[in-house]
Amino acid sequence: MEFLRKQTRIDFLGLRNHSFVVSGVLLLVSILALSIRGLNFGIDFTGGTLVELRYADSVQVEEARQILSDAGLDDATVQYFGTSRDILVRMPVDSEASSAQLSNRITQVLRAEIPETIADGTSGDVQQCVSAESSSPRDCEIQMLRVEFVGPQVGEELTERGGQAILWALAGILVYVTLRFQWRFAVASVIALVHDVLFTLGFFSLLGLEFSLPVLAAFLAVIGYSLNDTIVVFDRIRENFRKIRKGDRISIMNEAINQTLSRTILTSVTTMVVVLALLLVGGEVIRGFATALFVGILIGTHSSIFVASPAVLLLGITREDMVPVKKEGAELDAAP
Repeated sequence: MEFLRKQTRIDFLGLRNHSFVVSGVLLLVSILALSIRGLNFGIDFTGGTLVELRYADSVQVEEARQILSDAGLDDATVQYFGTSRDILVRMPVDSEASSAQLSNRITQVLRAEIPETIADGTSGDVQQCVSAESSSPRDCEIQMLRVEFVGPQVGEELTERGGQAILWALAGILVYVTLRFQWRFAVASVIALVHDVLFTLGFFSLLGLEFSLPVLAAFLAVIGYSLNDTIVVFDRIRENFRKIRKGDRISIMNEAINQTLSRTILTSVTTMVVVLALLLVGGEVIRGFATALFVGILIGTHSSIFVASPAVLLLGITREDMVPVKKEGAELDAAP
């Protein structure tokens, strides 16, 4: 990390054509993935039934998935929920069965496959459950902890409102940056943010990762994080245009990016350490959220350096756009 203490002299804008090619390829792959595969929307958006179950001992999700499939529940999605004893079963909306009926059927199917030698045991957690709840050992082997149901209308409303939230966030950013800097900076920042969102969406589509409400929240967080990095670079560019009298646009903007590079890298690295910890040990509940943050921060750091600033240059920023215009007679008005 010694190089972070020194002033770098990297010609970032000299690499803008290469960065545009890389970003263009990434966006093309993302758009194709979204067009062909779409997003794997979770129950929050599609509607359906969610059942959380707890086993007395560790369970293999592949085995539980096969049991449900053999019983005719082919659409069931099974995953761990925190520990290897807890599983989450998701089922799409079923017009022929209510949420209660579906959850009871799932539990009964899984309980029916418990070996008799285990179900007849009377020690440990099973014995405690039988004594406390007057239930059978087989019932104690698998306990239903939670049942949730999301109707299709609620899912459609969440999808619509989620898209609106992202669009309103981008619109607000466009207005904010225009007022604080200049319209070219505002357009460039929105270009960079759209680049980040599209790439992260494409990543989820390409790998078939579930897109849920926590993931949507992560997308909004990524927009804020990426904008913060971009604003820091833009602020230094504005200062350099006003302070440095000699030099062309490219050299002045390169100087600003290099001056903020150590801050950008340190912020990204420290943030990604926390996100990586959530991704590795946070469990299945927040895995989608942590994945979206990890990918978004990574691509957001790239865009703040290689997309936002080159876009400002491409839009034709000049020194005159950054230097405040002096009013005629201002010096006479200030005289005593």
